[in-house]
Amino acid sequence: MNETVRSEHAGTSKKKGSAKEPTRTNDPARTTANILEVAIAEFSLKGLAGARIDEIAAETHTSKRMIYYYFGSKEGLYLAALEESYRRVRETESGLHLDDLAPVAALQRLVEFTFDHHHGNENYVRLVMAENINHGQFLAQSQSIQALNVPAISAIERLYRRGLEDGIFRPGLDPIDIHASISALCFFNVSNRYTFGLIFKRNMGAPDVLDQRKRTIVDMVLRFVKA
Repeated sequence: MNETVRSEHAGTSKKKGSAKEPTRTNDPARTTANILEVAIAEFSLKGLAGARIDEIAAETHTSKRMIYYYFGSKEGLYLAALEESYRRVRETESGLHLDDLAPVAALQRLVEFTFDHHHGNENYVRLVMAENINHGQFLAQSQSIQALNVPAISAIERLYRRGLEDGIFRPGLDPIDIHASISALCFFNVSNRYTFGLIFKRNMGAPDVLDQRKRTIVDMVLRFVKA
């Protein structure tokens, strides 16, 4: 690293015969992870246009210079935040061990996980919504987004194939379509939480409502797939 960047730790160092200057970070991985964490929240709340690098720098006790050093630009940080959000959900999905479960149980676990993940990660849902407003133009520049999402479809393909072999699932279904249906049902519960709740006078975040919605969605998906 040829460029001197400011450390997230307090304090400065001196060079002989020169004034004080910023020190280098001792933990670049931790610094970038912290920046991404704050950036995800900032972009999900305000979108790309409304988010401010100054505010992200202040929240992370870094500097605009450091953020640009690691991510290149505001748009580069936004894309990195998107990729990180997808990476997290796919990484957690890989720990579900769906291949170790019977087909119906595996599909149920996947639906329940997706519902719980979206409910517990509103920033993820908001970021995806923001990028759809941008017509996906920034995600289209990603070099990793396709590879990140391949395992999600592969997992559904495997459990669906096992269900077909056991005569449990009906033939002719598309794993991507199954994935889209699960995502749509779980996504709506977060993306439309406030408008739907206001219109129908129902607290969509109440535990009993969430439990009922999750059971309903699981039932809908299983009924759709079963023979």
